[in-house]
Amino acid sequence: MRRRASLVLLAFAVFFAAMSPLLRWYAFPRLAKIPPSQYQETVLEAKPATLLDYNDNMRVKTVPKVTIVQTLKGNVEESEKIERSAGRDVVVWDALSFVAGPDGKMVSQIPERYIFDAHSQAPVHATGESVDGDPVRREGIEFKWPFLTEKRDYEYFDAQTRTSSPIHYKGNRTFHGMDVYYFEQTIPWTKVPMPKKMPIQGVTTEQIAKTGMTRWYTTKRMFWIDPVTGAPVNGEEIHKEELRNAKKMGMPQDTMTVFAGHVKMRPDYVESIVDLVKSQRLLVLLLTSYLPWGFVVLGAGLLALALWLEARSRRPDGELPDGAPATAPDPEPTPA
Repeated sequence: MRRRASLVLLAFAVFFAAMSPLLRWYAFPRLAKIPPSQYQETVLEAKPATLLDYNDNMRVKTVPKVTIVQTLKGNVEESEKIERSAGRDVVVWDALSFVAGPDGKMVSQIPERYIFDAHSQAPVHATGESVDGDPVRREGIEFKWPFLTEKRDYEYFDAQTRTSSPIHYKGNRTFHGMDVYYFEQTIPWTKVPMPKKMPIQGVTTEQIAKTGMTRWYTTKRMFWIDPVTGAPVNGEEIHKEELRNAKKMGMPQDTMTVFAGHVKMRPDYVESIVDLVKSQRLLVLLLTSYLPWGFVVLGAGLLALALWLEARSRRPDGELPDGAPATAPDPEPTPA
């Protein structure tokens, strides 16, 4: 019985030892993915901010607050359509960045369609990939880092310039009790397209382009990233936009600030995102750490128990098994 039990335990030990690397290196890359129907809304604010008031003789003002609402909405129908031709799991996010002044009126809005691999977050190039209606070809990441983010620089896509450039790993931080990676990217002054939808009624980007007036932009982008899920738990930007050659549109100065401010995520949204990320990171850790290492420890324990039972079932030569009757001594010889 002991030998049979030791063989069963040995089989289980081999099973769990084999499951550990399979779970980490085979199952995890296939099971961990972004759901195609995800919806997320984030509100950021710049307090105070500098803003060009188009409705007050094009004056540049200091205002108490500018609000930016960013929404990400999964487009399931489009993702399924692209998956059929791409042959892999694809997520399509229809994103919108809506900027509102202190009165709640629209300052600018830029829609995007972001198409990426559900597992690796690498961009997938397909029809519809765009920023503000302009076709683009993304390189690198946007909005989210890969699962199990590494301590290195990544290529990050900037929607304003329609280009990618490195976003630099700057070290570890502690944020709301979480160990996170901190990244920074600085975009130097760059000429960027005018938004398709302008806050001035009756004025189009084509009309502005004919005057020779141009829009320029610079920003310092900062992200605090949970390295397990790759999700940003906080984001900030020190942002500035200008109109140059503005006198050609009858403005008082040739260079005018359109918007400038330190944009930060609103505290209630930070709390909500941190809670969401903490719940999701447990699922990733189960597949990458807790279960694989648990299977290794369990397999080692079962192997040790199997070897112990096998040793107990074997006896040195001459040792009687438990319960066996003693052999009677040889009779003494009969005297002659």
